Amino acid sequence: MTLLRDANANATGGEPLGDLPEWNLDDLYTGEDAPELRRDLDWLDGEAKAYAADYEGKLATLDAAGMLKAIQRNEKIDEVAGRIMSFAGLRYYQQTTNGDRAKFMSDMQDQITNMMTPLVFFGLEFNRLEDDFLEGLYKANTDLARYRPALDRLRAMKPYQLSDELEKFLHDTSVVGASAWNKLFDETIAGLTFTVAGEELNIEGTLNLLTDPDRTKREAAAREVARVFGENIRTFARVHNTLAKEKEITDRWRNLPSPQAGRHISNHVEPEVVEALRNAVVAAYPRLSHRYYALKAKWLGLDKLQVWDRNAPLPMEETRIVGWDEARKTVMDAYAGFDPEMAQIAEPFFEKGWIDAEVKPGKAPGAFAHPTVTSVHPYVMLNYLGKPRDVMTLAHELGHGVHQVLAAGQGEMLSSTPLTLAETASVFGEMLTFRAMLDGAKDDAQRKVMLAGKVEDMINTVVRQIAFYDFECKLHAARREGELTPDDIDALWMSVQAESLGPVFEFMEGYEHFWAYIPHFVHSPFYVYAYAFGDGLVNALYAAYEDAPEGFQDKYFDMLRAGGSKHHKELLAPFGLDASDPAFWDKGLGMIEGFIDQLEAMEG
Repeated sequence: MTLLRDANANATGGEPLGDLPEWNLDDLYTGEDAPELRRDLDWLDGEAKAYAADYEGKLATLDAAGMLKAIQRNEKIDEVAGRIMSFAGLRYYQQTTNGDRAKFMSDMQDQITNMMTPLVFFGLEFNRLEDDFLEGLYKANTDLARYRPALDRLRAMKPYQLSDELEKFLHDTSVVGASAWNKLFDETIAGLTFTVAGEELNIEGTLNLLTDPDRTKREAAAREVARVFGENIRTFARVHNTLAKEKEITDRWRNLPSPQAGRHISNHVEPEVVEALRNAVVAAYPRLSHRYYALKAKWLGLDKLQVWDRNAPLPMEETRIVGWDEARKTVMDAYAGFDPEMAQIAEPFFEKGWIDAEVKPGKAPGAFAHPTVTSVHPYVMLNYLGKPRDVMTLAHELGHGVHQVLAAGQGEMLSSTPLTLAETASVFGEMLTFRAMLDGAKDDAQRKVMLAGKVEDMINTVVRQIAFYDFECKLHAARREGELTPDDIDALWMSVQAESLGPVFEFMEGYEHFWAYIPHFVHSPFYVYAYAFGDGLVNALYAAYEDAPEGFQDKYFDMLRAGGSKHHKELLAPFGLDASDPAFWDKGLGMIEGFIDQLEAMEG
């Protein structure tokens, strides 16, 4: 999303960011009317029907070679559908307010949902196969056995499966269910306008002002966000009420034990592991966020922090803009310093139009790395404004990109990493970049600013995301009791904010609405704990790297190449780590605590 002004100039000094890259999506399709796109749609339609004709009602009669062929044909269908939807989605996110692009994405979604309906039988029928029958097939064919981790994840939903007829119904109605509400949310957010100091901005530009050195500007931006959200709060409450109710209905029919259960299953992680993480973080609030923000208040010369001070730059911080070339060099040098192979994998992102960096009107907010399909390559989206944290965002998303490139060798079905491990390479890439920048600090003042910035990022990734997770848990539990008014949702939000941020904060009127713009609550319920999981895991990994650097790179690349083909226990075992051990999380949180110790020592 977008500052409605020249994105290549900083508001104060006009210092250029340099030549910001834009996506070239030709590796997917050259346009909406590309003959290859028409060809793939026709193939998909024909192959889905042929697949159903060949296999429906017959999976239990297949031998190992026949089952392998069925899996590989299914994988190819997924790949072609994924390619089409990646193209439609990436074009849409570049300009969410472009009616033609929005229509094209909706049309593709409708067509592909309809085309894929004949395939719904596969998962349902596969889950009815006997364990012994499948064991025999796996033993008979090693190529088939390679797919077992993905097939086991499919079978994890076996106890919660509905009848074939109901599953097909849910599949067909998905385009007017959650995805339609997601689209309403995206378009509402993209269409909001905010006026700060006489300048019209949309959400990305306004939220960006919350990091402005000028406290008056930060306050004005925060109050304007509160005002605009307040005017639209009924729409956001309706979106959340509907999605939470839809989830409750589906979960009830499936007999899932909790609102979070579906996410845990898809993440291939045990509920008790997530609970151990959540409890460790909540117990650490006083040692982490409460302690850090008390320090920050002192640095800012304030007795109390307001919400617009949370992400304020420190008084000793340089307010300079980092040009794109410098950002690229900083990240690439850090990657190469870890291992030249990492930088080689990252290079094409810059050279071949795999990054879209400029802030543009209508562009989706935030940043992401989209893997597309294993036969193409990932694409990275940023909203690059030249802040030091934008350099960290580049390092983060590029880490995802490197992970996705390495995992692509597993093929479509096994390359996708569960969310709990999906943040590993991104957070590790950030840590490498941070350590390289810290080593290059010219004096203690710069070192202090960098350490504080890293602690804030880690608090945002760990403390804030676990507070978000608690908010979602409360929201879904409350929705099961009945419709929630905007005031009800506001109260749930505030209940986790004070606890996580600590006693040094005061909360302005209107902050209770700030739950409204967080897309994960809408798009991916309970996604947020994956960030904290990833950060804790990487902190423990990085500690292992510092303790025993010899041979670490090979083990690290092996872990990334594994994609979704191994469970977290198996992936972490070579490093001597185990996420099911509660002490594992304390080790990760200890790194953040250590950074705060250093900052406190600098005060002496």
